[in-house]
Amino acid sequence: MSEADHKLQIRIVPVTPLQQNCSLVWHTETKRALLVDPGGDIDRLQGALDQFDLTLTRIWLTHGHFDHAGAAAELRERTGVAVEGPHRDDQFWLDQIEDGAARYGVEGLQNVTPDRYFEDGETLDFEGVSFTVLHTPGHTPGHVVIANTDLKIAFVGDVLFAGSIGRTDFPRGDHAQLVQSITTKLWPLGPDITFVPGHGPASTFGRERQINPFVADRLTGYGGAETTPPDAGAQRTSKRYS
Repeated sequence: MSEADHKLQIRIVPVTPLQQNCSLVWHTETKRALLVDPGGDIDRLQGALDQFDLTLTRIWLTHGHFDHAGAAAELRERTGVAVEGPHRDDQFWLDQIEDGAARYGVEGLQNVTPDRYFEDGETLDFEGVSFTVLHTPGHTPGHVVIANTDLKIAFVGDVLFAGSIGRTDFPRGDHAQLVQSITTKLWPLGPDITFVPGHGPASTFGRERQINPFVADRLTGYGGAETTPPDAGAQRTSKRYS
């Protein structure tokens, strides 16, 4: 782990009535910050930046659902900071932010077109620390995960949760593809990776490989275990976009 890695701090700022986990990441010396998935409640996000005397320099999106991307356009207008991500295949969701928010009774969110899209395998730099982008379709077609294996952290959006996985009953969702994204893109990062999901508590990949009723090794066959496919119909279908 580099010296720069040790100087990063992370705080979770829940936003919108759906309590989406927006991640505030900053460098303790430069006081520059990034927001991963600023879904709404922009005044709350600005308050968190002000609390730690931070300057926002990056906005990263994992996917296009309103509770993850709804404040990105206004943040860009206020700060001049570019919006980056997700993969271009989620633009149709970014174009529906206002409609989606209205269906859930959430006001003040805006459609957004990113300044650039992420590509699978690319490296992102934040204050000398490198993060890797992994294209992980299934929940949405353009979903990405952003990870740093030295820090042992991954921002997984709505791909994976503690004890569950993302919904696939939205347009262009695909259960089999989501399971494949998790097992072929996330598990190889290592069992000791702590992940920040879009909703709910953090967990580790190793724990989910043991106990998750949708993607545990005994179900998926990852690592050579015998497999019984999980029941897609049992997948949680709450009001969340997750």
